Amino acid sequence: MHIDISLLQQSLTLHDDGGQAIAKYSISSAANGAGCQKNSGCTPTGRHIVRAKIGANAAVNSVFVGRRATVEILTPALMAEHPTRDWILTRILWLSGTELGLNRLGNVDTMQRYIYIHGTPDCSQMGKTGSHGCIRMRNADVIALFDLVEVGCTVFIHHD
Repeated sequence: MHIDISLLQQSLTLHDDGGQAIAKYSISSAANGAGCQKNSGCTPTGRHIVRAKIGANAAVNSVFVGRRATVEILTPALMAEHPTRDWILTRILWLSGTELGLNRLGNVDTMQRYIYIHGTPDCSQMGKTGSHGCIRMRNADVIALFDLVEVGCTVFIHHD
């Protein structure tokens, strides 16, 4: 299987080993656009792999900080307490770049930038940019994707 992410279409498509699309999801990528530079707040492009899967069996809306589930479950009250927090919820697929100098090592390292595919509050808009660099998905969608892919799955992020 492999994942294809179109930043232009704000979509993520999962393909089987034969290249057939088996699932398509609406996403939200970086408000700052595409880019691989450290501290840019951009979504990195190019070829990546899923380096780690985090949060198997976590409850829907489980809050993650530093890739660890907290005791928090996102509620409207919790959102109101922290209106500017960038919520990482439910599941995390941690990405690692595979292209030296583009998205791997140095000041362009996707993994060192902590770029994930992760759940976000269901009230967040999909289909338009808004993240701080990660790929945001609806919680039900990220659970479905998480259950279908394995560590090492190829992820291609592109502009078109």
